[in-house]
Formats: sequence, C-alpha cells, structure tokens
Amino acid sequence: MFLSTLAFSLANVLVKQVSHIPAMEVVFFRCLFATAFCFIGLYRTGADWKGSHRGLLLARGIFGTTALYFFFLTVQNTPLASAMTIQYLSPIFTSVIAIAVLSEKVKAVQWLFYAMAFAGVLLIQQFDARISPFYLAIGILSAFCSGVAYNLVRRMREQEHPLTVVLHFQLVGAVAGFASLFFAWKTPEGWDWLWLFLIGVFSQLGQIFLTNALQREKATGVAIINYTGLVYGIFFGVFIFGEQLFPVTLLGMLLVVGGVLLSLFFSNRENRRFAELDVTQA
Repeated sequence: MFLSTLAFSLANVLVKQVSHIPAMEVVFFRCLFATAFCFIGLYRTGADWKGSHRGLLLARGIFGTTALYFFFLTVQNTPLASAMTIQYLSPIFTSVIAIAVLSEKVKAVQWLFYAMAFAGVLLIQQFDARISPFYLAIGILSAFCSGVAYNLVRRMREQEHPLTVVLHFQLVGAVAGFASLFFAWKTPEGWDWLWLFLIGVFSQLGQIFLTNALQREKATGVAIINYTGLVYGIFFGVFIFGEQLFPVTLLGMLLVVGGVLLSLFFSNRENRRFAELDVTQA
C-alpha cells in the first residue's frame, strides 16, 4: 500500500510537471498507456475484455474519466497537497451515494465527520489565495464523480473481472482524450514524452499495488495507509515545486483526513458489531 501511494504521488508530480499541456491531453496519454497494460494483463489471465454489464462499465468509464480530468485540472492549477486533500473527499461521496445506489445506511455521527471534512476543505480555500473558488468546485466535482465510479465498481463486484472494469475506464478516457485533441493540442517537447509515459506507468503500478493490498488486507487498514499519500504531496510540493505550506492550510488538511478516517473507523466498527450479532443469532 505504501508503494501504491508512492506510485500515485509520483504520477501526480509528473502531471503537475506537464502543467503546460492541456489536462485532457494528459488524460489521453495516461489512459492510452494504461489501456495497453490492461490488455496485456487480460490476455495473460484469459478474462473477457468486453464484459457482460456494458451499461455499467460505460457509466463507470464516463464518471471515472470525468473525475480524472477534473483532478488533473486541480493538480495543474493548485498546490499539489491541496489538490490531493480535496480528492480525499471521495470516500464521503461514495458513502452518501451508496445510500441511493446500494441502499446502505449512514449513521448520524458519520454526518458530523463528513461536516468536519468539508469544513477542512473550506478552511484550506479560505486562507490559501492560490486556490480559487472555481478550482475548489472542480476538485469537489472530481471527488463526487469518483464516488459515483466507486459505487458502480461495487455494483459489479464478483460479476466482472477487475481488469475488465479498469480497462473500460481507460478506454473511455483514451477515446474522450483523443477527441479533445482536435480542439486543444499542444505538442509535447523533449522530456514531456517521458513524463507522459511515466504518468501511465506509475498510475498503473499504483492501481496494481492497491488491488493487491485490498485483496490481502481489510479495506479500513488499506484506507489508513492511503492517506499517507498526503505526506508525499506535501513533501514533493515543497521541495520540487517550492510551494509554501501555511499552518491554517495544514489544519484544514488534518480536518479532512481526520473526518474521513473517523467515518471509516466508525463504519468498520458498526459492520464488525453487526457481523458478531449475526453470528450470535445464528
């Protein structure tokens, strides 16, 4: 999981490194390379790349691509750690959307944790002039679309091969990104080609390490380590891009991470309690 967060953080650094290239063009190259990796993986496992839930797979691809595009926009136009912090709201949207999509319940205390996380985001934006309301809204929309995409993935759990689900996300991103090239294209120069290739490589490595972690450990434990990515974001932002970190901004980040993690802990505790109750009644 530490390798996963490091790989995703390195991909984010490279996205910021190519801020002069349109975000959708970066999405195209990222998804193009990732699509190739997915096809290789599916060929080795012998899984069906087309899948059987075409509508859900397409919807997952659309929301995933939209989330990725908005996230790249925030990474390119706001401090790295702040962009990553806003994206960390996605588990909250995942839980809220699951109320309607998967008929799951959210306890009253969890709404308090959600409010705590959103208060942290507002604190970051209010005291950091580098984050405009526009890019704050874009970042929140990215987290929301990620929440929808995660719920669609959960709907297809044990019904589609994981690589098939990932592939359709990459295919939609590659097609949408290719279409955008006719409207906004900037030819990469020099090291740009290597950075774009490595964005795809690190993103795919992050996904592989994340999948392995989820298969070997409980989701809550994995989620805790996932938030160490913020440490990478702060480190790279300060030492590579010279971004200044204000004490109030750091407090806002802690509120976001704390609110989400408290919600995850509470949800995990409730699930464990109900499981023990079911065993007792059986």
